[in-house]
Amino acid sequence: MKLFNNTKKTVIADDVIVPKTLLEQTIGLLKYKSPVAMLLKTRFGIHTLDMKYPIDVLILDKENKVVALKGNLKPNRIFLWHFKYDTVLELPVETIVRTKTQIGDKILL
Repeated sequence: MKLFNNTKKTVIADDVIVPKTLLEQTIGLLKYKSPVAMLLKTRFGIHTLDMKYPIDVLILDKENKVVALKGNLKPNRIFLWHFKYDTVLELPVETIVRTKTQIGDKILL
């Protein structure tokens, strides 16, 4: 799956991984030696415990608009947001800066 910032007309990621099982979602990016783009459905928060690299994170609403973001989320940290949002994009670090993604941008999945 490809991710596109429709507001800025930029490609966020060419290949997005979508975990198919609860185990795959629980493990998330921990099984990757370098960051990849991953789409998760979860509420309230994520963590980077035991990760070896920082990531960028986008939180989307039901219309796929960015409602929260965190650039350069370092390993062994927690990122929380309002529980009504459940779509999370974990991305390689600097993706937010490179694509100039901001709160309010519409993301096409």
